[in-house]
Amino acid sequence: MTPMRLTFDAVDEAVPGPKWAARWARSWPAYEEWFIERGGDAGPSRTACRAALKGHMPELIGTYDRLVALSGGSDRAARFLSTWCPPPYLGGCSLAAVSDGDDVRLARNYDLAPDLNEGLLLRTEWTGRAVMGMVEFLWGVSDGINDAGLSVALAYGGRSDIAKGFGITTILRYVLETCEDVEAALSTLRRLPSHMAYNVVLADATGRTASVELAPGGGLTVMPEAIATNHQSTGKVADRPVFTQTVERHAYLQTLRATPLRLGRHFRKAPLRQDRFAQGFGTLFTAEYDPKARSLKLSMDGKEWDQTIDAFEEGRHVADYSSAHSEGGSANRVVAIDATVWSQAAMIDWRQMALDYAAGRGREVSAYLSSASSASRTVA
Repeated sequence: MTPMRLTFDAVDEAVPGPKWAARWARSWPAYEEWFIERGGDAGPSRTACRAALKGHMPELIGTYDRLVALSGGSDRAARFLSTWCPPPYLGGCSLAAVSDGDDVRLARNYDLAPDLNEGLLLRTEWTGRAVMGMVEFLWGVSDGINDAGLSVALAYGGRSDIAKGFGITTILRYVLETCEDVEAALSTLRRLPSHMAYNVVLADATGRTASVELAPGGGLTVMPEAIATNHQSTGKVADRPVFTQTVERHAYLQTLRATPLRLGRHFRKAPLRQDRFAQGFGTLFTAEYDPKARSLKLSMDGKEWDQTIDAFEEGRHVADYSSAHSEGGSANRVVAIDATVWSQAAMIDWRQMALDYAAGRGREVSAYLSSASSASRTVA
């Protein structure tokens, strides 16, 4: 049975170099297999991908070219790193930002299986601005903060529709590299097309907070409260709503009356915290950003890891989630993905798995590997 563990690394590299290259060498074989399996080779050409990135996010083109060179410069790597019209991916998260005039916090839970997260907290100065965040797709971020205090986090919007656009993690990287506050970030998000539906929560050092819904192909809706889970206000039924409990989590956040200083503790307990790790839906970490202090509190398996933009410390922590499993009926029993890698995760029929577990007839995860044609890459 696969151990329920995830290694978290904190890495500081101002300019892409040997540290990033080592991470690429370790992760690319599995990513490449996923990219091929999910039809990435049929996507836009290398030239079209670079042109799209240069046209929409020109400030990143120098970094992108350097990363492509460090990766070895293959056609497939270049297209993968652009994240222009990538294969679909989905997942689950809870987000909220709270400000009271004195303090402000942005908190997020990252809910996924331990085998399916990069576990990389990376501090960079790629465009001259310091950025610290949890990495996805080897250079994008699922959440992060910059040296101006702007903080962002994403959650899958609950719809598997796809359109012409960029992977959301690259969009958030761009926001942190180029924006200083929520107002500037909202302006940027309005003009950048996302390839899928995503929810984004933001906070800045002035105390301003916001939550927006991004539509596939472009379009932004500002929401009345700075909270988000895994559905949107479009009226469409979210993917796996029973399994992800997105409606219940959102309802809890709507009634939550927490001060900024107490926000994080609510994310570290039910109903926001999830413990179904072997079923692909456990809270791997809680990230709590303080825009004024430009800091991050990362909570994993009951332990806390404090980092700041100005005093970042490299290190490693191995999180063990095995004690979080519940015993009892089939809906809570521990199941494992034997020797799981990204390519295998891409072939799992997550929808059928969710339906079976919700009905109390969940099977071993390996039983869901046969529906490769309909599976999607998974990320929170």
